[in-house]
Amino acid sequence: MSYTPRLREKYSAEIVPALTEKFGYKTIMKVPKLQKIVISQGVGDAVADKKLIDNAVADVTLITGQKAIATLSKKDISNFKLRKGMPIGTKVTLRGDRMYDFLDRLLSVALPRTRDFKGINAKGFDGRGNFNMGIKEHIIFPEIDIDKVSRIMGMDITFVTTASSDEEGKALMDEFGFPFTKK
Repeated sequence: MSYTPRLREKYSAEIVPALTEKFGYKTIMKVPKLQKIVISQGVGDAVADKKLIDNAVADVTLITGQKAIATLSKKDISNFKLRKGMPIGTKVTLRGDRMYDFLDRLLSVALPRTRDFKGINAKGFDGRGNFNMGIKEHIIFPEIDIDKVSRIMGMDITFVTTASSDEEGKALMDEFGFPFTKK
């Protein structure tokens, strides 16, 4: 018996028929699906303290269950004492089962733990059906031990879909259970 993430099963059983009915797709291959989730963190103060990057990589790796990598600067910026090739952030790209597991934990555990949570602003769509959102505190994830965190950092999460419009992308996210704010 192999493991299948809960949201992957929900996608096949409930979301595909619902979106097919709503948009009138002739084939299920037209139904938008989640391709990948990219989690990134900018650590600008890492120019002065190299340990911050190591801590950020460890935290993002713990949150996602997949090894994060340090992103490097592309050019010199003298005002920020930044040299080309210095680590200034972290990122990880999730696909497949890990992507669905992370999405499940984000929607059912992490977001409800956010202080004063009123929902996600739906303005994060890019015109092609992809959705971007920011999180101010990475400690909302239960994997992070608050006592061991030296510094609370935010992160950006990008949901890349096969949707061709924002309307289709938002419908997909709604079906997954994204708590968008009502206008």
